[in-house]
Amino acid sequence: MSPRTWGSGTEPEPRIRRWRRREGTARASRRAAMSNLHLPPTGTQIKTLICVHLLSQPGRSEAVGSCMTGAGQLGDQRQEASLLQLLVKDTTSTTSTTTSSSSSSVVMTFLLTAFIPLLLHFCSAWAKVELTMHDSVMVYLGDSAQLPCKYSFTEASSEPSFVMIQWFVRDEGSRVRIFYGDYSQKMVDNNTDYSQRITVTSNQQGALLTIEHVQLDDEREFFCQVNGLAAGNAEGKTHLRVFAPPEAPVIEGVPTGISVTNELPSKVASCETRNGYPKPNITWYRNSVPLTPTPGQVNVLTLVTRDNDFYSVQSTLEYKVVKEDEDAHFSCEVSFSVPVGIRTVESSSINVTVHYPTTMVELWKESPQGLVKEGDTVELRCQGDGNPPSPFIFNRKQDVDLESSSDVLILSAVSRRDSGIYQCRPVDADRSTEVKGEMVLTVHYLDPAVVVPKDSEVMLKGEDLIATCNALSSLKTSTVWYKNGKQVGNGNTLHLQDATYETTGEYTCEVTVPSLPSLHTSGSVHIIVQGGPEMVGVEQEVQLEEGVGRMVNLSCEAQGHPAPSITWSIIGSQNWHEVSSKANGHMSRSVVSVKVTSDVSAVCNASNDMGTEVKAFSIKAIPMVTSAAPFSPAEGSGVIIVVIILSLLLLAILGSVLYFLHKKGKIPCGRSGKQEITKEKTTKDDIVVEMKTNTKNEEAVLLKAANGDKKGPAGQ
Repeated sequence: MSPRTWGSGTEPEPRIRRWRRREGTARASRRAAMSNLHLPPTGTQIKTLICVHLLSQPGRSEAVGSCMTGAGQLGDQRQEASLLQLLVKDTTSTTSTTTSSSSSSVVMTFLLTAFIPLLLHFCSAWAKVELTMHDSVMVYLGDSAQLPCKYSFTEASSEPSFVMIQWFVRDEGSRVRIFYGDYSQKMVDNNTDYSQRITVTSNQQGALLTIEHVQLDDEREFFCQVNGLAAGNAEGKTHLRVFAPPEAPVIEGVPTGISVTNELPSKVASCETRNGYPKPNITWYRNSVPLTPTPGQVNVLTLVTRDNDFYSVQSTLEYKVVKEDEDAHFSCEVSFSVPVGIRTVESSSINVTVHYPTTMVELWKESPQGLVKEGDTVELRCQGDGNPPSPFIFNRKQDVDLESSSDVLILSAVSRRDSGIYQCRPVDADRSTEVKGEMVLTVHYLDPAVVVPKDSEVMLKGEDLIATCNALSSLKTSTVWYKNGKQVGNGNTLHLQDATYETTGEYTCEVTVPSLPSLHTSGSVHIIVQGGPEMVGVEQEVQLEEGVGRMVNLSCEAQGHPAPSITWSIIGSQNWHEVSSKANGHMSRSVVSVKVTSDVSAVCNASNDMGTEVKAFSIKAIPMVTSAAPFSPAEGSGVIIVVIILSLLLLAILGSVLYFLHKKGKIPCGRSGKQEITKEKTTKDDIVVEMKTNTKNEEAVLLKAANGDKKGPAGQ
């Protein structure tokens, strides 16, 4: 067996070749050692070989002790796995870095290259691994692909503690490793197309390779290799298929007509779809029925191009038309493969112009759609059923010929004068021919709105006014009146009755044509209501109460035309000033701030050329009272009610006593309605009671007391 068969399948490393040139003696020794490799190495030999290699590596002293302790035994799978894992790491590291040129390192590198596959081979001779992978995995371009690799060991007793998993990819006939590792350590190979795009997750049942941002050149075979040492090894593969849906098909028909007299099929349309993978296919349809190539009737020419691995397909349909194809619709359909099957996308449909002998001519308005208004550009089209159609001549009925282009007459910026009957006829026919087309063109119009009164109108407060808005049109119109964006009337006439200052403003009439919304016009009139000042608010006299020392803001707002000016007259306070004053249109407003030192009387005077209006303010000064406990209005009202009830009870009792004494004759009454009761001896404790018959006054006094009214000294 040669070193190439025992090794990884590649030629010895360059440093070994250099060493072989320098060290002839070492080469002879190696040949002698290799001559005995026909027998498998014993466990002790393999283990000793690994330990010797670890001794030559810096930083591995911690593993050497445990390695050499059991160098004579090879029965512990866990120890085997750990040593093999260290060995694989060191071998990989040795490959990617510059090592010493000593003879021992070179020999050990070569021996490891030879013994590792032999070790894996003999360790796997007693067990078997069952590995399952998908035959193929399909994914869209740019998505993530997941390739599962499931495995199991035939003998549960031989379940290994170490399982080496490696992933390879086929690259131009050779295999390139992209990942290796076990349950705990995972290594992605550097300097491959997948170094930055793959992740592998694994457990005791399998491994999952995930490829991010799948590209078209990822469509290849991926190999999963599982090695459980003595538990066995196996390998499987999955073919990754990548799909890129093409762009929607673009169909383009021939711009010219097709003659039914052509002997061979003529080009009808071309269809193109771009940037698909795998190659898409194109199918042609006539009125939703697929067309198949037929000699002399249907030809399909296909051109396939490839750019950056994407396919573009261009198909040309050649078809022998007949007169019945005048209304036929042609379309193309692109079909392409996707992970779930086959998908199709249909293009828009086109129809072709079929030429045959002229027997009838038709004239119609091509644009604009709907009714025509002044200022539009009108396109009239004339078409005959002949093949080929001759150029046409356009004219207004009983008028001169008009300048036109083939079968189209364009009238720019039409006006009402362009209304009339239009005709077209083949250029080789005279005016008397019956083969001609004819249509009536009506150009609608709407003149500017005329508003009466014009521009602006001054009204006196309380007057009435009628405004009109009219616009001449060829169609029925609708008129709506607006003020400040709010509708205030309908119809041509607007009635303004009993004008107030709120009547002042801009009134706009908008005239539209319901059957032709693009026709509209408008006009406006500015109404001014003139009159004397008018206070805003219903109260002409405002009464306030405020504590002494407080500041009170008094506001006065008046409207009128011309805008009134506002002045103040304040009695009872010298400490006041105007806070703000502004006039806007017919409105004026003023605010003053007054300090309450005593009862204040203030008068707001608004005046203009039309008159004067006043508004009075009365402020009653309330002395500031400081109380130990806060006073509750609800409690004060309750106390007053109780006092009133007790007073009424006392008066009732006193009246009953007096009435009883009067009935007994002990109290004589004179005409004056009162009597003084005296005794022989009087003292300062004697009481004099005066009865008044004016019951209403008593009730008034009680009610005033209940309402909290206070009288000055003169009223007591």
